[in-house]
Amino acid sequence: MKIDQTGRIVHFAEKPKGSDLHAMQIDTTLLGLPEKEAMANPYIASMGVYVFQTEVLRELLDGKYPSSNDFGSEIIPSAVGEHNVQAYLFNDYWEDIGTIKSFFDANLALTEQSPKFKFYDPKTPFYISARFLPPTKVDKCKIVDSIISHGCFIHECSIEHSIVGIRSRLESSVEFQDTMVMGADYYQTESEIASLLAEGKVPVGVGQNTKIRNCTIDKNAKIGRDVIITNKDGVDEADRPNDGFYIRSGIPVILKNATIKDGMVI
Repeated sequence: MKIDQTGRIVHFAEKPKGSDLHAMQIDTTLLGLPEKEAMANPYIASMGVYVFQTEVLRELLDGKYPSSNDFGSEIIPSAVGEHNVQAYLFNDYWEDIGTIKSFFDANLALTEQSPKFKFYDPKTPFYISARFLPPTKVDKCKIVDSIISHGCFIHECSIEHSIVGIRSRLESSVEFQDTMVMGADYYQTESEIASLLAEGKVPVGVGQNTKIRNCTIDKNAKIGRDVIITNKDGVDEADRPNDGFYIRSGIPVILKNATIKDGMVI
């Protein structure tokens, strides 16, 4: 978007490219940025958060543009020429997580020592749905720059720059690096796990001696023993739903409820 000296939006375009994008440059010192920072950031992007006066919104949706379906590409650009549409500067943390890679990167960024987005700032507390799970049990593990959620069983593992979701079960000699596992929706009992292993099946969780790097694992995944998931060949895109995974932007994605058999290499 382009704004005038008062912060009023004078031009709004949905995802412009090339010369259209170049034409959207402005002097962002208008928003209070230092001159050097303004030169490096000459564009203002919309976060897609809109606040309307009720009567104006009704006029736009019911009166002038009843066939419009999208704010960013239809309603806002049209309203700019007829109404006072003001920009509000949000100069804090924000990420667009519309792709597998951006979602993956934004989550792993939370494990950094001084993350841009902080869950633990006492001035801005976050409250999540109560899950009533026990604390995670950790036995003889090495955990570096990682986040471990509630109700997990982690035994003799190495976890580095990774996120381990609720109810995750990681067996001995499992190695995680730059990996995000969503966890599980349920527990399996010790007897259920023993029975599955005796039948040559894979229980929920990650089996012994499995090595995983740069990977996203959806909920309730069953990953067997001696599995290697590293995308060693550097494949950028792949569709292997019958084998329980996709690869997007070089990141293996293990599907929800998928089974990765013992010894499989991805």
